[in-house]
Order: sequence, then structure tokens, then C-alpha cells
Amino acid sequence: MTVNVKKITITIDGPAGVGKGTLARRLAAHYGWAYLDTGALYRATARRCLAEGVAPENAAAIAAQLQPEDLTHPDLRQEAVGALASQVAAVPAVRQALFDYQRRFVTLPPGGVAGAVLDGRDTGTVICPEAPVKFFLTAAAEIRAERRLKELQERGEPAIYDTILREIQERDLRDQRRAVAPLVPATDAVILDTSRKTIQDVFDEAVRWINQRCPVTDFPKLH
Repeated sequence: MTVNVKKITITIDGPAGVGKGTLARRLAAHYGWAYLDTGALYRATARRCLAEGVAPENAAAIAAQLQPEDLTHPDLRQEAVGALASQVAAVPAVRQALFDYQRRFVTLPPGGVAGAVLDGRDTGTVICPEAPVKFFLTAAAEIRAERRLKELQERGEPAIYDTILREIQERDLRDQRRAVAPLVPATDAVILDTSRKTIQDVFDEAVRWINQRCPVTDFPKLH
């Protein structure tokens, strides 16, 4: 499948808790483009597996039947869903089932806008290797655990720092070691360490890279 060259695609990859979604949403709003949280595809698949009692290795059929409303289900951020999503994402048949969904999104972004911003773990290496600008965000596991702890506490959910840190480290290892689409930066990705940077700092740096690497004439809706 060939992506329409008139469309601009920006990919943002990295492990959990580095700020991928925050950056992707801000960039999409800034340029007037569509945004896709590719991790939501795997979370949605995992949620339905839990609800329907389907084992991760048999999740491909569910992945192939996902609807847009599945990506906004209120249970997607539950801890159990997140844990299973990492296992589901390691199944080759599931990844293949969701590949076409993501490619259609960048080829024909919703609303007919000029581009798309995707965040996930393999958007720059597998889904859109031709993207003109690819980012890979990183941050120390300890800092990501602190962020997650604060997020859970603000939602009134019980949380233990040591447990969160262990789960983050275990998930990182699973994502990095899986045989299909392991979590690695694209060879031409811009590496941004968000450990000690504000959201605004990361956004400003990303915008500079995008504007440097893509001619202004390629941005019909550039703000």
C-alpha cells in the first residue's frame, strides 16, 4: 500500500510513560492533522479478550473486527487491560490484523486533513517507515514510574511505586525482546529524552525538527 505523497505523517514511538500521547495530540492540534493512538488498538483488543474470555494467542479475530468506538471505551486504561495489551501485541497475527487499519488511517486521515500523527511502539519502524519525521521518546524507568504513580493517585486508585516500577521494567523487556516489531528507534528517528524536560520543551523541540525536515509547502494547514 502506497501512502499519498500529499499527506504528511509524523511518527512518535517509545515505551510507556514517556509522553508520546501528549506530544502527538499537541502536534496534531498544532498542524491541524489527525491523531491516532496506535496503542489503543492493542488495548481495545486486550479489553475485548478479557471481556470475552479469549486468550492472547487467539486475539487476531478480535483485532480484525475492531470498530472506532472500541478505541474510546472507558476501560482501556485499566491496569489489567494494559498488562494484557503488551502480550497481545507480541502475537504476529494480531499485529498483521491491525497493520491495515493504521495504513488506511495515514493514507486517508479522518476529516480529509493534510496529515496524521501516530504514536506507539513501531509506527516509525514498521507502520510508516517512509514518514519524513520520526521521533523516539525515552525517559528513565524510575521517572516514568513516578509519573504513573501520580496519575493513579490523582484518579484515586491504589498504587505502590515499587510495583509500578517493576511492571514498567518487565513491559520494557517484553517489548524490546519480542520477535515481531520490537521496541527500537528507527535508524533515522530523532531521539528525545523527556526525563527532565517540560511538556512545552519537548513540543517546541519536536516542532523545530518537523519544520526543518519538511518544506513549508508540504504543510497546507501549517499554523
